[in-house]
Amino acid sequence: MMELVQKGGPLMWLILGCSVTALGVFCERLLFFHRASIQTGDFLRGLANLLRKKNFAEAIRECAASPGPVPRVLLSMLVRHNSPRSELRDIAQEAGQLEVPRLERNLALLATIAYATPLVGLLGTILGLLTAFQQITTHGGYATAAEIAGGVYESLLTSAAALTIAIPAFVAHSYLVARSNDVLHDIERASIEILDVLHEPAESDTTA
Repeated sequence: MMELVQKGGPLMWLILGCSVTALGVFCERLLFFHRASIQTGDFLRGLANLLRKKNFAEAIRECAASPGPVPRVLLSMLVRHNSPRSELRDIAQEAGQLEVPRLERNLALLATIAYATPLVGLLGTILGLLTAFQQITTHGGYATAAEIAGGVYESLLTSAAALTIAIPAFVAHSYLVARSNDVLHDIERASIEILDVLHEPAESDTTA
């Protein structure tokens, strides 16, 4: 591994750094989404039962004890459950917006690595070819195949290494964006359902 890095020239160290950074970001985000994941449907059903029984204190404790963005957004609504529907909707939207930076943390960095690493590889290819042509010029057009091969090998190695890092980084970024969108969808769904439960007509009103 280190031999390939050395043969690939100085840009290989930059590519190696990009790979380590991309792997670190991906693992950190996976751990974040794993910790933040809950069974939204089961959680909402249990919470709705508590709210229909007017057990707001227990519902608030349930949200406070549960991890993830969905319980946090619902908690911000429940602590002001007596507010009008429009105000609760605004509270849910503001709380959801606060969760977006947490969900998208370091995703821009991962996207930058996915898009910029091939350009670094292209730069390495150009520099390697320049090295090969320099050998030809230095020897007056009589450079040996071994002397030319060094620059060509460096150019191909940097391109291959860059694409090896960029392709998984792009796939990882797309996957994490999809996970983030799923969480945002759960937040929106949970907010609407709990808002409907908080403001659904009482049984006495419907039977009257």
